[in-house]
Amino acid sequence: MAKPSPAKFGGTPARSETSETIRFLLKLALVVLIFRSFVLAPFSIPSESMLPRLLIGDYLFVSKWSYGYSRWSLPWGILPVPGRLFGSTPARGDVVVFRSPGADDHDVIKRVIGLPGDRVQMRGGQLILNGRAIPKERVADFVLPLTPNFDDRHCDADFIEVSPGGGQVCRYRRFRETLPEGRSYFVLDQRDIPEADDTIEYVVPAGGAKRLSPESSRLSPIRNTLPAGTTYSIVSSASGMSRWSSTK
Repeated sequence: MAKPSPAKFGGTPARSETSETIRFLLKLALVVLIFRSFVLAPFSIPSESMLPRLLIGDYLFVSKWSYGYSRWSLPWGILPVPGRLFGSTPARGDVVVFRSPGADDHDVIKRVIGLPGDRVQMRGGQLILNGRAIPKERVADFVLPLTPNFDDRHCDADFIEVSPGGGQVCRYRRFRETLPEGRSYFVLDQRDIPEADDTIEYVVPAGGAKRLSPESSRLSPIRNTLPAGTTYSIVSSASGMSRWSSTK
């Protein structure tokens, strides 16, 4: 007796099933690419520069529409499109993800401090904006246990102590800074870097460029001497605004 053809029972040949699967996966990849490029994109915190708000390994979503779209809205900057489409200016205090210029090409997350025309300086460990000291209030220390994810490579020996439970912790002095518009945030005094406590005065140029700062005072050279490209190229390379985060 002859074996009935799969077609008589409404079956689909294996080759057709494979083609359908490939088409489905391609459509799914396209939807994910569009969503990631123009709506929300994931971002993982790579370093301690945003302590105490964001820890190493934290995940957050970046809203891609907040400051408009550029070549960096797409993964790897695959479209060489100059400028921004539907661009807008970040507000002082926004936490922004942007593309670092130069050979060390990677995504960076920082808080906006200076706007076009502003003068920014560190003087004696105090943030100075347009000639006026930003209010800085001492608050409770920030204490973080040492873990494989945050070990002594990220905490100087001067800040490591033994907790009552016997484990090692990293204890930082914590301060609250308040910007002129009333937005406040916490910063940490993490490392003894005298040249970061006293800097030259930076003037943020007109045309939508930005001056940014880490949460952790005296940790990153963003508050020290920087190439002009790193300090002021935020608008053209901004990927979006930090929206929601989750701690590992």
